[in-house]
Amino acid sequence: MPIIRTIDMLNEIVGRIVVVLAIVFAGIIIYDVILRYVFNSPTRWAFDVAKQTYGFYLILLGGYALRHQSHVRVDLLTETFGNGLRRVVEIAGYVIFFFPFAWVFVARSYEFAATSWAQREVTYGAIAIPVYPLKAALCLGAILLLLQGVSEVLKLILGRNHWESLDGR
Repeated sequence: MPIIRTIDMLNEIVGRIVVVLAIVFAGIIIYDVILRYVFNSPTRWAFDVAKQTYGFYLILLGGYALRHQSHVRVDLLTETFGNGLRRVVEIAGYVIFFFPFAWVFVARSYEFAATSWAQREVTYGAIAIPVYPLKAALCLGAILLLLQGVSEVLKLILGRNHWESLDGR
């Protein structure tokens, strides 16, 4: 289905772009550690920037992780079920638990981001770094996670296994 491919491709692209932030995050930490311990000249901004970079990294990878089935799962009971019953249980899990959580996550993170954006919120550290882009990323991450949940349920309804969706069959 085109919608499944579109959602999966969107989260794949975002995931591959955001993974680069891990390199930036590590670089900032290494830079700060070298300045702090080798040159005895710590930065005033590195800690806040590293926290925000890690926040972007963590928040925006939720949909990517769901696409690749990287979230924690407890399949002790369902692994004994046949494919049909397992599919029904997974769909029920999405409907009962995932979608209500994801909807509240999207709605609340939108309110959170809108308030922060309207106030042009900044950090309280030594340097005032804008916080509202990170809070907007929280909302975007929630939307990406919700969309990926839709894709996963459609795959279950169509009878596709998770491993089939990952290699494009």
